[in-house]
Amino acid sequence: MKIAIHSNNLDMSVALAETLKSRLKGTSFVFDSSTPDVVVSIGGDGTMLSAFHKYEHLLETTRFVAVHTGHLGFYTDFVAQQINDLITFLKNVAHYGDVSYPLLSVQYSDKNGQHDQLALNEMTLKTISGTLVCEVYINDDLFEVFRGDGICLSTPTGSTAISKSLGGAVLHPGLDAMQLTEMTALNNTVYRTIGSPLILPASDRVKLVIKRAITPVMVIDNFEPYFIDMENTKEIVITLSHQRVYFKDFKNIDFWKRVESAFIGEIDREALSVKPTRRKYNFVKLEK
Repeated sequence: MKIAIHSNNLDMSVALAETLKSRLKGTSFVFDSSTPDVVVSIGGDGTMLSAFHKYEHLLETTRFVAVHTGHLGFYTDFVAQQINDLITFLKNVAHYGDVSYPLLSVQYSDKNGQHDQLALNEMTLKTISGTLVCEVYINDDLFEVFRGDGICLSTPTGSTAISKSLGGAVLHPGLDAMQLTEMTALNNTVYRTIGSPLILPASDRVKLVIKRAITPVMVIDNFEPYFIDMENTKEIVITLSHQRVYFKDFKNIDFWKRVESAFIGEIDREALSVKPTRRKYNFVKLEK
């Protein structure tokens, strides 16, 4: 089986990558960064996004395993301290199934032709300065004319990222859906937008038609190489892609446990078990 290791530049990640390479030598794995069967991402969720885009042309045949060298991430089943568990898992990886997640297909045209980008988390359309004015179509019907800072379309796995910071809902990655959230929409007696997140089924198609913007940019997965100038683009079409991303399914940590760990923290159950103190009140009967 061919394997590639993709890590960030932090000392802990580099050291873990070297340890993993050393301990996998002499096994059935062959190191191949061109056409791997398994990609091990070592770092954070940002590193996983980088690995995804590096190998997005091999999604049908490549499976991902993510290791977090910081706190627990949404794409990671392992942390750095679980190196022994990781190696055991990799040596038996063929016996584990896959779990797949939806992706966004983002289509647009410019002076260089037609483009189709994939997004694992989200795409955002915004301006460097000033107000973005764009028409939002759902299945070719005009839904609203948006005025504000920008618009975000996210996948279920991306719902815990930028979309959540915009007030979006957290979607379970088992859903085939996408979410539209607005960035600081301009709402008054003249201009109105929906002002709340929209959850759209897999069959829906969103089209954004740019009407006015100063230096509009589209960003895929908040990933620097995918900051795309939209100056020569008028329309962007977003759908759920027919392609999916596949991870080896370790079944280590439940999704809602990841959400709790990332946003809520450990719950003090002892405090919940303390019974409240009842206060005694002296009531005075009033004479009629």
